[in-house]
Amino acid sequence: MWLKRLLTPVVTLAVLAAGGFAAYRTQERWMPYVFPPKAEAKAGGHDDHAEHDHAEHAERVKLSPQAQKNLGLDVAAPVPRDYWRTLLIPGVVVDRPGESDRGVPSKVAGVVTDIRAKPGDTVTAGDPLFTVQLASEFLQSAQTDLGKTARELEFATAKRDRIAELVRKGTQSGTTLIEEENQVKRLTTQVQAYRRQLQVFGLTPAQVDQAEKGDVITQVTVLAPPRSAPAPVDSPSAASPPPPDLYEVQELKVTLGEQVQAGQTLCVLANHQRLLVEGRAFKSEADALAAIAERKVPVPAEFADETAGVWPPQPPLFIHHLSNQVDPATRTFGFYLPLDNQPRMYTQDGKAHLVWRYRPGQRVRLRVPVEKLITLGRDGKTEVPPFVFPVGAVVREGPEAFVFVQSGDVFVRKPVRVLYEDRTEVVVANDGSVTAAEFVVRNQAAAINRALKAAADGGGGHHHDHEH
Repeated sequence: MWLKRLLTPVVTLAVLAAGGFAAYRTQERWMPYVFPPKAEAKAGGHDDHAEHDHAEHAERVKLSPQAQKNLGLDVAAPVPRDYWRTLLIPGVVVDRPGESDRGVPSKVAGVVTDIRAKPGDTVTAGDPLFTVQLASEFLQSAQTDLGKTARELEFATAKRDRIAELVRKGTQSGTTLIEEENQVKRLTTQVQAYRRQLQVFGLTPAQVDQAEKGDVITQVTVLAPPRSAPAPVDSPSAASPPPPDLYEVQELKVTLGEQVQAGQTLCVLANHQRLLVEGRAFKSEADALAAIAERKVPVPAEFADETAGVWPPQPPLFIHHLSNQVDPATRTFGFYLPLDNQPRMYTQDGKAHLVWRYRPGQRVRLRVPVEKLITLGRDGKTEVPPFVFPVGAVVREGPEAFVFVQSGDVFVRKPVRVLYEDRTEVVVANDGSVTAAEFVVRNQAAAINRALKAAADGGGGHHHDHEH
């Protein structure tokens, strides 16, 4: 036992000595891992701080006041609003059938001896347009019959008055007076019928009076007709008050000295105060368009060749009706939106001329709303309107989209979720990434993003120092 007690400490001491010797001989290999140098540890701590600080500043850039002015920044707090995704449909301005254009016929047969209005002239209701030399034997006979009947009526009236006086004195029976009164009534009815007939054929009341006196009229003047009252349109838009009965002579159908027949069109008058926009859509879009028409959803319209600032902004239009026929060539059908036009007038050579804002044949682009874009609030249930920015407010990098928020001279880049985008607007989700309390740059986002990248590469912008 005493030998075992003696050997145990000796063996333990020998093992420890061997281990210490081995550790000493290999210390260059394991010492850097167990006890790193203080300088390297300090350097490692500084790199972590620099990486964190760089990440914090990578999304912001400082722009000088001069740089901001050079960019012409438009900065404003965003306001959430309802937005409809639209379907761009081509259209064209067309005449309103039965209202925009009107033919003026000759009511009698004859020869055109005078043309008062030429294409491009502006006329009002009642203005003389043509003079037609009568060549109708029937009309001349009707005038002769009117004069003859009118004279017979004068004789019958005088005879009735004489007999009435005799009846009053008791020297004539009342039966005779009744016969004379009936004769006066019959002739009066004939005179009135002849007068109406002559007026139907284009004679004015003054000319009919002249024919009644026995003077035969040999020519008639064709006048511009009055405009009929426009039919009411079931549209929420407030229609502008119609202008006076103004027409433009659009087309001349006869020449001087031409023989015309009763009912033949002499000219075409136009009034473009009320027009239609005809859109062309595919059959698959009919249900959506019908729903929009039923709900009276406004449809924004963009008119080709419109110079900004010359005319007031055009309010949205409303679909009035859809055609139930499909064009076999284009496989599209038409839908129609009432359009109120605005005129301007100028005088040339003593005559007034009209210049209309919209003209038949003018191209239109209709932005038909098809889907209302919304986002859910933070509770996941409440519908929140999105933010709508100009396209210049958003910059993209791959799948990411960003806007810039201004805070003094510093511009912070914030990621956003784009719901919809077209060539003019970008719809951004109102999910808290940007709030209505911040000031968002509405343009030049791409330029600011380039400045941010340049600053990150050491080319300028923000600067920050670190102690070593």
